[in-house]
Amino acid sequence: MKLRMLALAAALTGAALGATAAPRGFTVEDLVTMERVGSPAVSPDGGKVVYTVRTTDMGKNRGHTDLYLVDLRAADPVPQRLTSDAASSTDPEWSPNGDAIYFLSARSGSGQVWRVPAAGGEAVRVTDLPLDVDAFRVAPTGDRMLLSMAVFRDCADLACTKARVDAKEKDKASGKVYDRLFVRHWDTWSDGRNNVLYAAPLDAAGRVNGTPVSLSGALDGDVPSKPFGDREEFRFSPDGKTVVFSVRIAGKTEAWSTNFDVYTVPATGGTPRNLTADNNAWDTKAVFSPDGRTLAYLAMTRPGFEADRYHIVLLDLATGKKRNVADSWDRSPGSIQWTADGKTLIADAEDIGQHRLFAIDATSGKVSPLTDKGSIGGFDVRGNTVAFTQTNLASGAQLFGMQMGTNKAKQLTHVNEARLADVRWGDYEQFSFKGANGDTVHGYVMKPWNYEPGKKYPIAFLVHGGPQGSFGNGWSYRWNPQVYAGAGYATVFIDFHGSTGYGQKFTDAISGDWGGKPLEDLKKGLAAATTKYAWLDRSHACALGASYGGYMMNWIEGNWSDGFKCIVNHDGVFDTRGMAYSTEEQWFTDWENGGPYFAVPDKHERFNPVLHVNKWKTPMLVVQGDLDFRIPTTQGLSTFTALQRRGIDSKLLVFPDENHWVLKPANSVLWHHTVIGWLDQHLKQ
Repeated sequence: MKLRMLALAAALTGAALGATAAPRGFTVEDLVTMERVGSPAVSPDGGKVVYTVRTTDMGKNRGHTDLYLVDLRAADPVPQRLTSDAASSTDPEWSPNGDAIYFLSARSGSGQVWRVPAAGGEAVRVTDLPLDVDAFRVAPTGDRMLLSMAVFRDCADLACTKARVDAKEKDKASGKVYDRLFVRHWDTWSDGRNNVLYAAPLDAAGRVNGTPVSLSGALDGDVPSKPFGDREEFRFSPDGKTVVFSVRIAGKTEAWSTNFDVYTVPATGGTPRNLTADNNAWDTKAVFSPDGRTLAYLAMTRPGFEADRYHIVLLDLATGKKRNVADSWDRSPGSIQWTADGKTLIADAEDIGQHRLFAIDATSGKVSPLTDKGSIGGFDVRGNTVAFTQTNLASGAQLFGMQMGTNKAKQLTHVNEARLADVRWGDYEQFSFKGANGDTVHGYVMKPWNYEPGKKYPIAFLVHGGPQGSFGNGWSYRWNPQVYAGAGYATVFIDFHGSTGYGQKFTDAISGDWGGKPLEDLKKGLAAATTKYAWLDRSHACALGASYGGYMMNWIEGNWSDGFKCIVNHDGVFDTRGMAYSTEEQWFTDWENGGPYFAVPDKHERFNPVLHVNKWKTPMLVVQGDLDFRIPTTQGLSTFTALQRRGIDSKLLVFPDENHWVLKPANSVLWHHTVIGWLDQHLKQ
């Protein structure tokens, strides 16, 4: 008893010390090792949610993902862990009767589909295929499964692809021969394989029982699309007899085409039928209504433009008649789902510095917000239940549940809260000002964690990429202002002309004007912030940006050369001509500059940073991922060479194993410490 009392006293003392620990700032080590919640999937009866949690193993320098389940009907829901294998478990999907969850895992040595009882227990492998399964779906009738695998389309079966891949690995010759683009995409050289959608029958135990039948293999394209497409691009009909998917036909024009189309095909196989041949722009993410009579999908209207507004189109499958719904709603949905009664569509969209969920009446088009501040991640709808993840500028993703009609979300997870209990977050606030053309432009400011009234703090001025993107009220594991707040910096970030969530006209404003209105907005935004918030030290500021933000760093060097004490440029465009002829997604540079370089060279050169190198003088840190095929390594090397030849204080940080992003945990730690060290050198000494 005495020993137990001593142990209890020690525990209480430790808890008290933890509760009263001195506050501290948020660190990159905190960021990298946080648990990450994602992929919510609601059970068929709407009573439970399965989701993923990713942890980080710093020793192995990688993340690990497991499945968790939470009962929404419990008074005090407690998450239950469903998987615990050494291999990750991802992409959960419920069985139609809700007794099990299917998921992807490589625990058998290759990526296959597994099935675990919802009540807990051992997982069972349900596919045993020669190739990795990259994405899947289970039919609502439970008798069939969709499977996406990378194959050589001229192969008669999966074993043929496997044999070719194995033979290539043994071949001492490493050369690759191409006769069309893409030769490489994002961070991978093409090996000639396509993502092809298959269907296979399931037996009573939920296992694949039979040879998969190709559904999309006759089409020259990828299902889902590369590099970031997922199972949102294919679905079953409610009766399980029909499959809908989206694909871009490759041919010789894939690298400069955004013409995705929506196809249907019998689930047992057949000839795919194009439902959107009348639209040469992007059509995708089709979803059957619960009665199977209507297909809702997202459609852009301008070919060649990846950041056009998505319209919601409803297609009557019996008559072929199409109509847009909520067309006056000037937002671009990310994805859509039907409610169980078929009367409402749930959509997510960026909105004035937030990323919110909306309910859209399928008849009238009336749009009603379901969430307020913060940023929605994944979401799922079953019955009257909506489950979603949400972040904000002071919180990573947490899982929430909501019953339609109440608009009251209940937080279901509290990951990271205990381990970060002693962190004092940087307070943040949205502000607005008159930017280019007198338009209202929005931005955010964030105080350092150790803010004291009456003091001034050096500024990290963050510029987002895209360029059609946003630095809004959300959480990031790459560009996170709380890391700078934790290092004692104030941060300012502006959603300049070209940003998303403010209407399509505002988004369109950057195309053909990369160095014009956006630079004016950045200048006016920083001036407005430092005027409004006296704690911002304008005389000690550093600008930082990646991708388009990196381009802007090079543009600032020559066109706002007295603006900052230092600059950080990550994967930024240095020479628009080199970019036009070396980037993989040609449609991007074509649209942003009014056509291909050989047709309109003057438009590409109008805002070319290389033409202003003679005015460069600000110290710059250059960061480049050598696997970045979006903005290739020569752009970063050219930037660093120009700086060195000009005699400007500069450093180059290269990651041979990273792409356009820095993803590996150890590399992320190095990246952040190098960047913050650069700021410290120029702003705190």
